[in-house]
Amino acid sequence: MSGDGLVIVDKPAGWTSHDVVGRMRRLARTRKVGHGGTLDPMATGVLVVAVGRATRLLTYVVGADKSYAGTIRLGEATVTDDAEGETTARADASAVTDAGIAAGLAALTGEIDQVPSAVSAIKVDGVRAYKRVREGEEVALAPRRVTVRRLAVDAVRRPGAGVVDIDVDVICSSGTYIRAIARDLGAALGVGGHLTALRRTAVGGFTLAEAATLEALAASAGDAPVTGTPMAAAARRFLPAREVTAQEARVLSHGGPLEPAEVPVDGPYAAIGPDGALLAVLRDRQGRARPEVVFAAA
Repeated sequence: MSGDGLVIVDKPAGWTSHDVVGRMRRLARTRKVGHGGTLDPMATGVLVVAVGRATRLLTYVVGADKSYAGTIRLGEATVTDDAEGETTARADASAVTDAGIAAGLAALTGEIDQVPSAVSAIKVDGVRAYKRVREGEEVALAPRRVTVRRLAVDAVRRPGAGVVDIDVDVICSSGTYIRAIARDLGAALGVGGHLTALRRTAVGGFTLAEAATLEALAASAGDAPVTGTPMAAAARRFLPAREVTAQEARVLSHGGPLEPAEVPVDGPYAAIGPDGALLAVLRDRQGRARPEVVFAAA
């Protein structure tokens, strides 16, 4: 399919990631569309959407680091840990100092064990946690090891009414909940906290600079199906690449292994054929380059 590829969408507020996929199915004129990393409805920004055979690349996109710009409000806690949930507690945060905020954020930086927000899509005994919470259950999720590589304060604002707003810049591993950071900062400072705004600015090497709104994508495509970055070019953005010969390409087309890469690669890498097409994703194991995903000819 000539339309196979990745589209970098600037997700609008109020839309679920699944909503975006539904819209992209219509714009790309195919049911075979998926996304690489859920954004909450409140959040905006970079959502990597795959079309056609490129959906098989999403497993490698999902694991990429994410970057965010967000706002944490101290002085109010909510059931969802963000502005969409009912307020569960209030406390006067006026006495919280900038130094206290910095110390609290420092404690949440690096490798940490983070308890995901109870209102999340994580399954508990086969049922989404948010569904259990909405049905009145108490949900206790197990902590997960995540890495917060950067958690910097851009601004501290004190609008009154006993609340403090903190604009933060975050770079983190996949699976990190920014609203859980807001919750945990508020808890550590004894005043409660939640996330009031979130914009994802990057997924791996894909940034807002190349993201387009759904309206812009529809307008630019006109009557033609929307297409994205072709698969080979997209794969080169987040995987090392290995050029293979015509003979090696024939072996890969049948799922066969190759000799390992001349320069050892720690992790998966893309196999690019003589014609520049993405043939497979390989990983060196047991002395051979073995395909994890093979992209058959369309």
